[in-house]
Amino acid sequence: MGIKKQLGMGVLSAALGLTLIGGGTYAYFSDSETTNNTFAAGEIDLAVEPTKVIDVDNIQPGDSMTRDFELQNNGSLAIDKVLLETDYSVTDAEGDNTEDFGSQIEVEFLYNADKLDEVIYKTTLAELKNMEPEAVNEHVFDPMLEDGLEPGSLDDLVVKFTFVNSGEDQNQFQGDALNLEWTFNAQQAADEGENGNEDENNNN
Repeated sequence: MGIKKQLGMGVLSAALGLTLIGGGTYAYFSDSETTNNTFAAGEIDLAVEPTKVIDVDNIQPGDSMTRDFELQNNGSLAIDKVLLETDYSVTDAEGDNTEDFGSQIEVEFLYNADKLDEVIYKTTLAELKNMEPEAVNEHVFDPMLEDGLEPGSLDDLVVKFTFVNSGEDQNQFQGDALNLEWTFNAQQAADEGENGNEDENNNN
């Protein structure tokens, strides 16, 4: 191989080497990490035991029936409010009602079993049906639950139903039946989300 060819290859090799070295000046070290994050929503789970509060027949004016049941917080978040919606239907046996049978049924919400003489709120089924749930909470559940229901806790609700004896002719209600439906809606404590956000901000 001639000296010129050798020199030519040497220059080519040198040029190639410079190219590799030059390319290396643009390289850099790097590293990466991946985090796995989860957002799990808490649960509001209000249970009522028993689900059938009252089932009686052959009642007459003046009769009273006391029933108690539990409000249970089976969820992971505190319950601040319980909103009660009342609905009922009346089967008029004789078809001669001029008044609502629900107006004849008085409802007394009482404190728990060892304080049955302390009335929280008294109304009739007819009035209760027309009340806003927020108003029911204010009159009944706010005084009873006080600080709400914490997860895993329960409270007793005692209710006294009375077929009011008006002292007047109530024959129109003979044989009538009233089917009562109560719907309890639970709402979480207002500061549950705020506390969570504050914790997040403090950790950042």
